[in-house]
Amino acid sequence: MSGTKRIITLVAAVCALTMGLAGCGGSKGSTAEEGQIITVGSKEPTNPLTPGQTLDGNAGQIINMLYSGLVSYDTDGNTRNEVAKSIEANGDSTEFTITLNQGWKFTDGTPVTAKSFSRAWSYVANVTNAQLGASFFSTIAGYDDLQKDGVDGDAQLSGLEVKDDYTLIVHMSQPDSVFPLKLGYCAFYPLPESFYDDPDGYAEHPVGNGPYKFSEWTHNSRIKIVRNADYDGPRKAKNDGITFKMYTDTAAAYSDVQSGNLDILTSLPSTALGSFQKNKLVKSYNQPGSSFVAMMFPPKSNHITYDEEGRLRRQAISKAIDRETIIEKILHGTATEATDFIAPTISGYSKDLKNVSNIRFDADAAKALWAEADQISPWSGVLEIDYPSDAPVKDWIEAIANNLRNTLGIEVKVNPYPTSKEYYTAMDNRQLGGMYRGGWAPDYPSAENYLVQLYSSSAADGKGGNSSDYKNPDFDAAMSAAAAASSVEEANKYYQEGEEYLLEDLPSIPLWYTNTVAVSVPGLKNVDFDFQSNPILNEITKE
Repeated sequence: MSGTKRIITLVAAVCALTMGLAGCGGSKGSTAEEGQIITVGSKEPTNPLTPGQTLDGNAGQIINMLYSGLVSYDTDGNTRNEVAKSIEANGDSTEFTITLNQGWKFTDGTPVTAKSFSRAWSYVANVTNAQLGASFFSTIAGYDDLQKDGVDGDAQLSGLEVKDDYTLIVHMSQPDSVFPLKLGYCAFYPLPESFYDDPDGYAEHPVGNGPYKFSEWTHNSRIKIVRNADYDGPRKAKNDGITFKMYTDTAAAYSDVQSGNLDILTSLPSTALGSFQKNKLVKSYNQPGSSFVAMMFPPKSNHITYDEEGRLRRQAISKAIDRETIIEKILHGTATEATDFIAPTISGYSKDLKNVSNIRFDADAAKALWAEADQISPWSGVLEIDYPSDAPVKDWIEAIANNLRNTLGIEVKVNPYPTSKEYYTAMDNRQLGGMYRGGWAPDYPSAENYLVQLYSSSAADGKGGNSSDYKNPDFDAAMSAAAAASSVEEANKYYQEGEEYLLEDLPSIPLWYTNTVAVSVPGLKNVDFDFQSNPILNEITKE
């Protein structure tokens, strides 16, 4: 989940900012020579700085500043053309003709052409290249061929037709009315020819075409990007550069903002949630957001697999979690109890879905469901809960563990991973041992992004954000029907049908929607947040 962008982690999904390492310079240390350099709290990226390998919010935020796609999103999540001059669909959304604006260049001076997109998309879609963003291309003709064992890593998507340097025709294997909306997501960014000569080396020094260009990466310390003077799109940088400072401790990052050594932080320690809005040393932000937090399960889990016993146990665990009390006592009202698998800010959201009672606290029902599962196969062993210790989640993870101990009468072990990088690497490699913290921040403002990319069969098995490898043909069919819908309203009916399957199976357990919460130094100007709850970094300036 981007998060992945994740919740998947915030994950966000994809892709929310978090923490970094203290003492790397900042507001107080800025000099006239440095100019308008904005320092941002972050973490060491889990994934490389390549667009198709990013379900990690920390890497995603950086990549979004380094690249420009065919379209980008405004503050409200509406698409606007960037590299694209026009995107035209046929009558049933099975073919798209994309015309590029001329004159775009990568920061190495090479031109951005239709081939820059078609070759990059094919590389990401190709199973041999093991890219986490592969599933985003699953509706393009030829995708299934690129999923076959032994396919050449240079094989291209047959559905991509490069008509000339500035015209790309996309043939779909099925209707996909959401396709134009997806095109601002980082998996769809172009790549220069130099990438293919040395993908690993490129990831350490990426070459983009966006409002900023890469400058420096000191691992576990900072990543510097600087304004791209040649960029002429709608996201022009109003500052001279951004330094992402890597933290493993949110409290240290929060202290740096208070002391003026960090400009902005979007992940706060839990101890600050009750007081940050009254702290006169910082400027605080707290507004409705689009991020989704959940508990998830590995594909292979003790007694909690995709069978009847596992379904009963997931429902019991969900009903044993007292979300309301956790939000009030630990999160201090900076979240809203979940009623579905998307978010209230996204079209298609509902609080009245069938089976919604499966994500409501009910201790008696939880005990009864657990006992029913025991009739199939008696519970044995310990229920583990995995989480990254450098994220501010320990207090509510412990609260959930206590809920389960007290209600279900089982032994629960909390298992912290030292860093988010280690945690998400274990998630991607299917090495987590128990229930784990997950979530999602949207890559594009559509229910499709929360549902297809996290729960469809095409996003399982390492090809996307479905880290639980959940597969349900009925759910997949509902998602295909939504993609073929002729209106948003019709599509939303199918998305909600799919959510009702999820509420029955619970491949993840929805917990809450998180607010956009952040702090900055008081002198930071033009701070606003996008539909992903990320600060719009290119707009930020200093006094």
